Amino acid sequence: EDEAADGTVADAGDTDTIPLTDHIAAAAQDLHVDRAVLDEIVDLLEDKRQVILYGPPGTGKTFLALRLARAITEGDENRVSVVQFHPATSYEDFFEGLRPQVTCAGQVTYERTDGPLAAITAQAAADKNRQYVMVIDEINRANLPKVLGELLFLLEYRTESARTLYRPQEPFRLPENLWFIATMNTADRSVALIDAAMRRRFHFVPFFPHDGPMKELLRRWL
Repeated sequence: EDEAADGTVADAGDTDTIPLTDHIAAAAQDLHVDRAVLDEIVDLLEDKRQVILYGPPGTGKTFLALRLARAITEGDENRVSVVQFHPATSYEDFFEGLRPQVTCAGQVTYERTDGPLAAITAQAAADKNRQYVMVIDEINRANLPKVLGELLFLLEYRTESARTLYRPQEPFRLPENLWFIATMNTADRSVALIDAAMRRRFHFVPFFPHDGPMKELLRRWL
């Protein structure tokens, strides 16, 4: 196989073969970073299935997370989910909860309603041969133990099931083909203040303007 300058791959012995796009290489070109930077993050995702990009504001964490998520999912927007945490984010907002519903008779009932995590989990579980990615922006702005609950156990043990708050009779698990890319603004909170249980479940990738992948990014962009 031969790799072209634009990141496409074709079989040198078959001129009729449709070139395959190297999505990671294309993302690296768009982001003005070395391909090795994105490959390293993907390797970390393959290891723990969740990473946190951390650093001061304005260093490109969210922009890179979104572009990398689209590269991992081969440009399929339906396999990417984006949420932003804030101080009022709750377990019910993120995962699932009881929501009021008005019946035809005008009565109010409560039904279990999927949040963004439950929705993408169902998609990933039904499509195990393809990768799904959830991007969590500003992950440290929420009360993480309150938002994640028993999901903290499931993030680490992907082959295990747990009885969740609103599914006491149904075993629930996070599929192995669902990855999480989160961003963390260190101007709000340092990594040292993040709960040790959270730190153990995520790989942390530093983003600083004077060091690492963001060093001299403006010069490369210009």
